[in-house]
Amino acid sequence: MWYLCVFYHRLLDYRKTEVESLAELFGENGDHKGKKLEWKLPLHHHPDSPFHFVDLSSDDIARSIANRSILVKGMYELWGQGSDYEELEESIRNFPEERKFPYLQPGSSFKISVESFGKAISFQEQNERIQGLAYIPFKGQVNLKSPDHKFCLLETADYGLNNGLPPIAQRRIFFGREVGGADRKLIPTYQLKSRTYLGPTAMDAEMAFLMANQALATSGKLVFDPFVGTGSILVGAAHFGAMTMGADIDIRVVRDGRGPDCNVWSNFKQYGLPPPIALLRADNNLPPWRPGLKEIFDAIICDPPYGVRAGGRKSGGRKLLKGIVAPYTVPDDKRTDHIPSTASYSLVECVHDLLDLAAKMLVMGGRLVFFYPMLREEDCVFNQFPEHPCFTLISSSEQILSSRYSRVLLTMVKRSSYTEEIAEAARLKHEEFRENHLKWLEDGNLHSAVFSPSVNRQLGVAGNGNVSKDPKPKYRGKYV
Repeated sequence: MWYLCVFYHRLLDYRKTEVESLAELFGENGDHKGKKLEWKLPLHHHPDSPFHFVDLSSDDIARSIANRSILVKGMYELWGQGSDYEELEESIRNFPEERKFPYLQPGSSFKISVESFGKAISFQEQNERIQGLAYIPFKGQVNLKSPDHKFCLLETADYGLNNGLPPIAQRRIFFGREVGGADRKLIPTYQLKSRTYLGPTAMDAEMAFLMANQALATSGKLVFDPFVGTGSILVGAAHFGAMTMGADIDIRVVRDGRGPDCNVWSNFKQYGLPPPIALLRADNNLPPWRPGLKEIFDAIICDPPYGVRAGGRKSGGRKLLKGIVAPYTVPDDKRTDHIPSTASYSLVECVHDLLDLAAKMLVMGGRLVFFYPMLREEDCVFNQFPEHPCFTLISSSEQILSSRYSRVLLTMVKRSSYTEEIAEAARLKHEEFRENHLKWLEDGNLHSAVFSPSVNRQLGVAGNGNVSKDPKPKYRGKYV
């Protein structure tokens, strides 16, 4: 059955991938064979339009997706559409009566709302448009607060190409029954500015929820973040009912915070969420798991450190790495306050370790969701994604950070079990991936500043790591 899916006009590259992930979560793609949903655009609409048709099996699936989604504004059973109100009326009259009948009966209540894209409509104009729908034989009572059935008249306006919106060649009007809609109170409730404990790289609430949706976080699943920081990503997963667990190399973050009432734990307490089952001081380069422990996480979600705001660190130190002194044992009287020494940790090495960890520790079919920085130049040879024999990349969604840089949310699914042969194949793939970047270290670009910072310092390469994050990027698509 085709539904009209209306998106919020933001994070354009994330919209379909979120819906497709939620469709699998709610059983639409239960065979786990990578089946993609079928999408269609309304007549004369650009791919970046907020209006899309999606084929779903039932109202229950459509409602579940819309109610949980962050970027879906509403999901509608379309009763009619047209380029003007005369064509709309004809389309609604031709909609099967048996489909309309259950929602027009006496004893029920209803509400009609009017929304537009590209143009504001006054309250008087909204009332006039609702009055123009008098030919629909509603027999129930109007209830604006808690109606049994909600209907919506959606209109795209004629506008020029200088307002930053995707072009529309022709006006389009839709009328349909609302099946489900997102709760946008979720974002203000979890906004970072009201968060108890924040670090310099805290993930904003909207993106944390999107990552949790990509990872299929839900009740009964265990989600791990190996770069937990102040726990922003795990807060999103916990909101959807998942059990959470985190690790960070900085013991001061996971143990101390800023006091007993201002730490990672207090962020969960603030929202009444179940706290993580554990927070570990652990190094992604030297994971603490015992050799026999494997396949315990349903999802791994993280934002690896890529040197823009805070560089990656691993266990070690200049003296230890050069072998000048032997590894030491911390005296008992200094263990409480000891801060282990660390060394630079390039993103190439970090991502290799992350993929290796996920290959060992994720259950079959589990998801790895993480951000990866990119250059936006079309002729850039570096723009390739890391790979691993255990994983299949199912989606990549770009978020523009500046005119030159962006980051891509990669979602991978574990398809093969971890073996020694796969580990060796992954190592060779990593070496090839690493060499492709090291060839261009002297360019002073994002990859020389991020992927191998320790080598850059040896070469004297400065690298520009200043990136301005724009949470609401304007439309940058190409007109077609």
